[in-house]
Amino acid sequence: MTNRKWFDYSFLALGLLIQVVTYFLMPHDTWLSLLSGCLGVCSVCLASQGNILTYAFGFAQVGTYTYLCYTQRFYGEIAMNAYYFITMIYGVYVWRRRLSESKNIITVRRLKLCTILLLIVSTLVGSWLVGWGLERWTDDTQPYLDAFTTMPALVAQILMILAFREHWFFWLAVDILSVALWLRAGDYCMAVQYAFWCANCIYGLHRWKSLQTTAQTD
Repeated sequence: MTNRKWFDYSFLALGLLIQVVTYFLMPHDTWLSLLSGCLGVCSVCLASQGNILTYAFGFAQVGTYTYLCYTQRFYGEIAMNAYYFITMIYGVYVWRRRLSESKNIITVRRLKLCTILLLIVSTLVGSWLVGWGLERWTDDTQPYLDAFTTMPALVAQILMILAFREHWFFWLAVDILSVALWLRAGDYCMAVQYAFWCANCIYGLHRWKSLQTTAQTD
């Protein structure tokens, strides 16, 4: 087994261990928070490896996480997860077409700088508008934070499905803000999940860079 594989398995095991420890240290967290957190850890770790099995765990995590968001009245997050479910169906199709010869691993590509800047500006403006709408027309408990974790995720999901490695920058922004969102909601399993996802974004960016290099040299 290669050193990279050892790291992949160790990183996944660490994420699951953190979820379990957090659950037992915070007895008011529900078993559903633990389950959703563990499914999420598996999904993002496989995504960082470019492994299509990420979608198998992703579908299960969406269901559990949507219910948790419903209990907290995070309407932006609920809408986001409906979007995840639909786009993941398409994602399976796209990733299957981009699978390399090495098992379930996809080939990766890169965005131009001007496209990245346009996406950033559009995402910031869209997030503010959605936050204003949630504050004005719903009883969302954290409208702007909810919006700023929702809109970048829309962009990140599409970029991930299309196999652009820059999606990790958008996911990192989403995950950092989501830590604050769930800390304020008092759900520490979800907060720890997103904290772990931040670390996974950094690893995922590095791993996808190597996948892109491999694809270019094949």
